[in-house]
Amino acid sequence: MSSGSSPGSAWSAVVVSFNYGNLLEKCVRSIFAETSAGVPDVVVVDNASTDGSAAALTSAVPAARVVAAPGNVGYARGANIGISVTDEPFVAVLNGDVELAPGVAAAMIAALEADPRIGAVGPRVLNLDGSVYPSARTDPGLFVAAAHAMFGLVWRTNPWTRRYRQLDADPTRPRDVDWVSGAALWLRREALDDVGGWDERYFMYMEDVDLCLRLRRAGWRVRYEPAGAVVHAQGASTSKRPYRMIAEHHRSVWRFASRRYRGWQRAVLPPLAAVLALRCLAAMAQHTWGRPSTPRVTG
Repeated sequence: MSSGSSPGSAWSAVVVSFNYGNLLEKCVRSIFAETSAGVPDVVVVDNASTDGSAAALTSAVPAARVVAAPGNVGYARGANIGISVTDEPFVAVLNGDVELAPGVAAAMIAALEADPRIGAVGPRVLNLDGSVYPSARTDPGLFVAAAHAMFGLVWRTNPWTRRYRQLDADPTRPRDVDWVSGAALWLRREALDDVGGWDERYFMYMEDVDLCLRLRRAGWRVRYEPAGAVVHAQGASTSKRPYRMIAEHHRSVWRFASRRYRGWQRAVLPPLAAVLALRCLAAMAQHTWGRPSTPRVTG
């Protein structure tokens, strides 16, 4: 691990950025302003942005350490690059279009300190209009996953999607969950080291589902803690390449399923591939004809 952290820092924040424009500066300023858990060490991993956002951030907020990734390496590898140059026992991994609300770091770190077996904790994620985004979700079984894939685009309130996204859960209640959104995720370094960090085979999407699954399989708990909040301007970067992002989303779902399912479950992979291909085309058509369907945080 690197010893390049800021002297006296109490926790680290790794921001993975790609063409976030002025949202990146707002994100980083909100992190530096969030000192409820001590002074943060902030690392921004720039995935070869072409909008000048990295240079603008260096000029506007010189306290932020900007690390240039070797190209657009994706979210998981960007997170690992940032984590590798920090030392603190707790590290937050954040999208560059997230703003931290006051007190969120203290709430997340308090949750991690409450039980040494909690490996990851996610805050309440708010949309720009103040509504709650369902960031704490269930690891769907085979049937629920298939039903969500088939009906989620055209019947958004179907019972399988509701179960997967925990839409009927009280968003003000802290609880253990199967996974939380990687858009804003506080992690215990010991737990990350235990599972080998983020899986860099995921370029975009599903890397958070995969990480939380591996943490739980290794005996770590995953926690949702709504006492802290972030605001997420979802799609700020991905909306600039909607069709590629729709394709990446479905490709990541396929990668996750093909790695997860074993034994008799692998018999469903060929029909699942067909369902995902049709769903991908439907999502692209939906976007073309005026109903945005670019994936946001995850499916």
